Amino acid sequence: MKGRIHSIETCGTVDGPGLRYVIFLQGCLLRCQFCHNPDTWNLNHGEEKTVQELVDDIQDYIPFFQASNGGVTVSGGEPLIQIEFLVELFRELKKLGIHTTIDTSGGCFNRSPYFLQHLDELLGLTDLVLLDIKHMDTIKHKELTGLPNGHILDLAHYLSDKHIPVWIRHVLVPTINDYDEYLYELSNFIQLLSNVEKIEVLPYHQLGVFKWTNLGLEYKLEHISPPTEERVQNAIDILNTE
Repeated sequence: MKGRIHSIETCGTVDGPGLRYVIFLQGCLLRCQFCHNPDTWNLNHGEEKTVQELVDDIQDYIPFFQASNGGVTVSGGEPLIQIEFLVELFRELKKLGIHTTIDTSGGCFNRSPYFLQHLDELLGLTDLVLLDIKHMDTIKHKELTGLPNGHILDLAHYLSDKHIPVWIRHVLVPTINDYDEYLYELSNFIQLLSNVEKIEVLPYHQLGVFKWTNLGLEYKLEHISPPTEERVQNAIDILNTE
């Protein structure tokens, strides 16, 4: 089985615990206005690689994983779009005792028998999920990402019911979701979940604007500056309120 790969980062430090081998897969249904990897959206782009090709390369990094309690993270794009490939990859990684993490926005989650069958198999091979929640207001979520958020919040509940360890990630965007009322709403939602081990606030940045320009895309948030340290700390405090 082959997957479509956008890129690989061999010594990632921000996508899960320890040193991570991070695989960015092609394809995403969301069109986040702040996305720093819009070149991952198209599922037909990227380089095809087999599971074995990836595993052969990953094995060289096992000593680094063992020394740092790290492992492999699959991101994107949206990795769950290539869920069958992900199942095969994680099955081989677990044979090697490698910690596995999925970084997902949940944009393609649905409760069809086909999808849930593969998802359940995948979750049985997954040690950690990094779940990105962009906005709690479904209308504003659609304005920001192109899709409403009901199925994404449904995924959060599904992972909680399955007792899959989760880190919640929230990109803080001034004038978009950096309002206390939205942050408290997200905090209240997180408290409904039984599996959240960590909450990460990721400050909005414009490091990917050049990609939008190269792709001929209009970057609608160009007028927005990154949040101040005070606002980031405010979000951290609110989201960690019990």
